[in-house]
Amino acid sequence: MAGAKLSSSYHLAAALRREPDAAAALRLFLNPTSAAPSSAPPPFRYSLRCYDIIVCKLAAARLFPEMESVLAGLPPSLRPREPLLCRVISAYGRARLPFAARRAFAHPAFPDPRTSRALNTLLHALLACRAPLSEILGECRASGIAPDACTYNILMRAAAVDDSGSVEDARNLFDEMLQRGIAPTIVTFGTLVTAYCGAGRIEEAFKVKEVMSSQYKIRPNAYVYASLMKALCQKGKVDDAVRLKEEMVRDKELVLDSGAYATLARALFRVGRKEEVVGLLEEMKGKGITVGREVYNAMIAGFCEDEGDLDAAFAALDDMQKDGCKPDAMSYNTLVAKLCKMGRWRDASELVEDMPRRGCRPDVVTYRMLFDGICDAGEFSEARKVFDEMVFKGFAPSKDGARKFIGWIEREGDDEVFLESVLCQLARINALDSSGWEKAVGGMLHEPPEQMAVKLLDDLKLT
Repeated sequence: MAGAKLSSSYHLAAALRREPDAAAALRLFLNPTSAAPSSAPPPFRYSLRCYDIIVCKLAAARLFPEMESVLAGLPPSLRPREPLLCRVISAYGRARLPFAARRAFAHPAFPDPRTSRALNTLLHALLACRAPLSEILGECRASGIAPDACTYNILMRAAAVDDSGSVEDARNLFDEMLQRGIAPTIVTFGTLVTAYCGAGRIEEAFKVKEVMSSQYKIRPNAYVYASLMKALCQKGKVDDAVRLKEEMVRDKELVLDSGAYATLARALFRVGRKEEVVGLLEEMKGKGITVGREVYNAMIAGFCEDEGDLDAAFAALDDMQKDGCKPDAMSYNTLVAKLCKMGRWRDASELVEDMPRRGCRPDVVTYRMLFDGICDAGEFSEARKVFDEMVFKGFAPSKDGARKFIGWIEREGDDEVFLESVLCQLARINALDSSGWEKAVGGMLHEPPEQMAVKLLDDLKLT
């Protein structure tokens, strides 16, 4: 759109919508008559739609200062609607910025009053940021907005995942919901079932399943069944999980997916019944259920971790690709971990190098497994290459791997410049604990610790 001249807000909105780059869209928004920003006033009045599009693009690109600047420039005559506020709050939540999400909820650019939609968006953002239940409850109570079923679903979910919360907190919220006359939904019951399952209270989880069917006439969905099956499998009650799966199959109105089958397949491997997994696959295909990535990953994990059969694991990976199911990082990480555990770090390294060609980029877990495996094999010269690559990509090695790597450099004792460089890189990505610093700086280098610390800080400033 460089050099394009736009004559109306309608054409500007269309151009902004077509522009994929958020920064370029902002330049176009600021000066629709050229590609360069200008302090001159725009040649026409912007519509609310123009502001809506540019704010959404900047939020999605996490260009938050620019987004806030646009919001601050909203003319008083334009009153943005609450859905745009919700998108701003959600963007801060995805970026794990809880304080910014709270600030956005009260943003003066958006007119009052707020509704439960905005409140629920804020609570969901705080939940994504792992805010404790007490804080989320506090925001809910302080808002003065009447909660709805969605509000309680979020609060119950927060209670279930909060380390300081408990299943009793979730149950109390459920009771409060009923006292307010708010009808529970399938999500409400699914959250409560999951909370009981997570606490190991399977009998109570099944009671909730019965109550939702008999008293509230809500049919359990695949999520409820999957939670119950997972809890049974974790308790080693695989036969009970199989019977529950059969109950799912008999329910003609239930939409089945591969998640429950993946849980069951993994459990069958753990108890040495891998031959039954083939039957599960045939059943899925017979019912027209796509054999998803979860099932294949469960099979790869089963062959690697339970059977120790790498050939079968790689065959499952090949079958996965032949069926048009794209492997993800977890698919490869399981194989990399097993190869490293067997001391076959060269094969693991080749697999990691081949991942981009296969359409999957290695993630931080991939590099950590490979780095730790090479260090465990004592091949620190090779580990140095992996270290340089992962740090270049912004990935931090595990604390244990970093300590082993530093220990090797100390034992070599002839490359102080290299040690200094490694320490600076580890400090920059927060991958070396205080004891490692003290041992490396105080025990290895001939320079006084104070002098070395100053040098390291100077290097960090330069980087």
